[in-house]
Amino acid sequence: MREYCGVFGIYNFDIDSPAKSVYYGLYALQHRGQESAGIAVADGKDITHHKGMGLVNQVFNEKNLSSLKGTIAIGHVRYSTTGSSVLENAQPIVINTRYGQIAIAHNGNLINTDALRQELKDKGISFLGTTDSEVMAAMLAASNKTDLEEALIDTLKRCRGAFSVLILTSDKLIAARDPNGIRPLCIGKLDKSYLVSSETCALDILGAQYVRDVSNGEVVIIDKEGVRSRTWELGEREALCVFEYIYFARPDSVLHGRNVYETRFNMGKYLAKEHPVEADVIMPVPESGVPAAIGFSAESKIPYGEGLIKNRYIGRTFIQPSQEIRDLGVRIKLNPIRDAVRGKKVVVIDDSIIRGTTSRQIVRLIREAGAREVHMRISSPPNLSSCFYGIDTPTKAELIAANLSIEGIRKYLEADSLGYLSLKNLIRSISLPSKDLCLACLNGEYPVKIPERLQSLKLFFQ
Repeated sequence: MREYCGVFGIYNFDIDSPAKSVYYGLYALQHRGQESAGIAVADGKDITHHKGMGLVNQVFNEKNLSSLKGTIAIGHVRYSTTGSSVLENAQPIVINTRYGQIAIAHNGNLINTDALRQELKDKGISFLGTTDSEVMAAMLAASNKTDLEEALIDTLKRCRGAFSVLILTSDKLIAARDPNGIRPLCIGKLDKSYLVSSETCALDILGAQYVRDVSNGEVVIIDKEGVRSRTWELGEREALCVFEYIYFARPDSVLHGRNVYETRFNMGKYLAKEHPVEADVIMPVPESGVPAAIGFSAESKIPYGEGLIKNRYIGRTFIQPSQEIRDLGVRIKLNPIRDAVRGKKVVVIDDSIIRGTTSRQIVRLIREAGAREVHMRISSPPNLSSCFYGIDTPTKAELIAANLSIEGIRKYLEADSLGYLSLKNLIRSISLPSKDLCLACLNGEYPVKIPERLQSLKLFFQ
């Protein structure tokens, strides 16, 4: 399961190039996307940009960062869910409009992209790439509104789904969030500069102070006059993606006032209460399983230990692996510590099971390393439904929990036992009302209605 992308922007009142600050912000958000990265900078007249395929430190160097001169900047890291992984789909997208040059960086996924794209094509508008972000940019350019702010609101009102978006003009930084607030977005301050980020961890890396979240249905405009905002539309309810807490966000981030590490630690504690087991050691699947494993250990009084070592230097590669390398599967990323598991009853903590293939390989790895028993504990409920809001999940036919019972999953994994955290205790762990969270992947209740055609593709296409 992978997230769509991360965005970061800065308005710098000190009249000094902000490109390097955005670089470091994107570096902190690298976990949200590893396929491409880009930065666009405005100097009061023009917008210059640089983007490329790969990780942030592969795309940027001292030379191309130094060429990005200006006082306002936005950046983007991407993993593709809508649109293929090619340079044409890298962001920010920079276009010319009647309002001047603009750059757009978008996190999320629209569920009515096809209809909007066809409408624009009927007007004679062509597209370089295949992303819904480019559709949003084209809608802005095609608007007949008198100013950019009204054009943006008119565009956003026609977009259905999840989006946290940054718009860069020659003299403004604009941030907007969908009416349900499905994707995160926050505001920070560093001296006289304002920053906008997908997560607070990117503010921390620059020493900026967190100010507040961008509210659902809010547009925030930052220019030489300061900061102002307006609510353009509210959904029936707020619905922040629950998987931000379970997996996507960095554990040192804060979302809606909840520290992500603490929520994952709590998930582990409740998981230990719900599914106790006699064992010798608790070990996480790194990295996302670590806080929950520590919480499980604290509650169960079973010692915590590292039994799987992750190769932390695996990122995006442009070298196609051979079939022999593909067959190695999870061994490329994880290797067991044999002395830590040999002869022991092991509890493995992971954040989720999607298809189940990786979890089965992990169970086999630990058994081959000499473990006497392998018990799987999952710090979230079973994934029963696909996501349409910017998370790359399989079709429902490929989601193991949508097709097998818990016992059926246990047998498939070849584990001695299997336990999932209940939805009730997941909500308790986060300490937010369930109505303020998008739980669609867990209970099938979508905060934004999904078109039947799109649901059919996810349900039946394999």
